[in-house]
Amino acid sequence: MVGVARPLVVEDWPGAAVPERSERLAAIARQHFDYVWRLLRRLGLSQSDADDVTQQAFLVASRRLDDIRPGSERSFLYRTALNSAYKHRRSHERRREDELDELSLAIPGDPGLEELVDRRRARVILDAVVETMPMDLRVVFVLFEIDGLSTQEIADVVGIPLGTVASRLRRGRAEFENCVARLEARRQHVGAK
Repeated sequence: MVGVARPLVVEDWPGAAVPERSERLAAIARQHFDYVWRLLRRLGLSQSDADDVTQQAFLVASRRLDDIRPGSERSFLYRTALNSAYKHRRSHERRREDELDELSLAIPGDPGLEELVDRRRARVILDAVVETMPMDLRVVFVLFEIDGLSTQEIADVVGIPLGTVASRLRRGRAEFENCVARLEARRQHVGAK
């Protein structure tokens, strides 16, 4: 993925001096770094903020490595990233950055420039719609609809009951549909003028 930050050198992370810890930390970073970064982007952080918060989440993981049960690394990282994102948003005013994606050379079979622009616009609209959702609904909606996790996996990752996941997913879908309907109505109103 273009623009995805790479983790710090694992050996430089706190607590990574012991070889076993260093190996475990490196394995966790290889397996979960891209997931955490994409999740933060889908939760509304800019690319540079997602880079920073992802690094923070893995630094916390390096300090608390002994507290992370084998098999629950993804849940730990998810909660840590979510908490870091909340702290980041509170400590920094929301700022908009115009991000330009790097354009690669045209390769046969790759989408054309027009299609890439359309995809970019669609992504910006999706991000804007999702960003208007309350965070508790947004988290469940993104994990289910975009990341494809099951409701049981979401319950485990977020640490909420299965019924709460179902309720938030239902409300999140309704919120999403209402926002899309408002955008469509606004677009039609502007087009009619």
